[in-house]
Amino acid sequence: MAAQQPQDAARLRLVGSHTERPGPGPAPAAPAPPPGRLAPVGGFADTLHLAIEASGLSLDRIRAALAGRGVRVSVTTLSYWRRGRSQPERASSLRAVHLLEELLGLPHSALSSLLGPPRPRGRGAAAANTCHLGLEDVWPGEQEIANIFAELNAPPAGELERLSIHDSYYVDAERRANLLRMRQVVRATVGGVGRCLVVHMADEEAAGCPEITSVRHGRLGRVRRRPEAGLTVAELMLDRPLGLGDSTVFEYEVEIPPGGPTLEYSRRFATPVREYVLQVHFDPAAVPAHCERYDREPGADVDHRREQLWIGASASAHVLAPDQQPGHIGIRWEWA
Repeated sequence: MAAQQPQDAARLRLVGSHTERPGPGPAPAAPAPPPGRLAPVGGFADTLHLAIEASGLSLDRIRAALAGRGVRVSVTTLSYWRRGRSQPERASSLRAVHLLEELLGLPHSALSSLLGPPRPRGRGAAAANTCHLGLEDVWPGEQEIANIFAELNAPPAGELERLSIHDSYYVDAERRANLLRMRQVVRATVGGVGRCLVVHMADEEAAGCPEITSVRHGRLGRVRRRPEAGLTVAELMLDRPLGLGDSTVFEYEVEIPPGGPTLEYSRRFATPVREYVLQVHFDPAAVPAHCERYDREPGADVDHRREQLWIGASASAHVLAPDQQPGHIGIRWEWA
């Protein structure tokens, strides 16, 4: 059964010096098939897809082979290329395309010659973007989330257009996060939309699961908790079923389970959001010495953007992300 797409996904905290879950070790370099065994057909995505299928290589082996030649491309990006969701445009990506031609036994320029002009970016492009990520793209390797989504018969992510999301995250004088306040403005893209699912995950060292409370302009439906993973998946019932084009606002709070010092808050997006605002509020007695924004591509484990943030007199920092595309965005900090 295909995994359902998450509606909202927020990672609540990062404790101690743990910054990433360890991934699998590097895969052995993939052997290149003999050249010329496959001629290009169709467009870029179709040709790449057929070449990968003919090679018998997994995307992870292809990723490892590219990395061995000094070009880093995530498995998710390779998947997007072969399905036509995106196309290579950056210099490093175009280098990867030429290496793919060698690796997959294609004639020189068999792939690169099929690339069209760069796709439009910015506000106009975001308005036309209908990309909705699958669960594996947003939470790679999190099978428990997929199981819960299947159990709750999660609705497709595209049923609700996210117009605005505002997260307010609070860190106390003991340097521990204790509360998240969330507000969303959404609009139905089909008729009869009455619910959505939200995902919240605490860090591994937290004692318990995040608890959703104080739901406004809606009510809490079914909730599934997995204490061993610090995971909560909840069904939010809207005030009323929405007709096509109808909008609504809903809000809720998340009580964060106790743990060690908190060093990060982030959110993962399955669908585009017209405006995302993240504010982190620190107790005046525990203001960090350093604070930065970071962005990651869907499924990536490295930052593609970092930006220093100013902590003002109100002991808070914020990020404004207009036309936020599917991916991962957050704020991290450290104390002296």
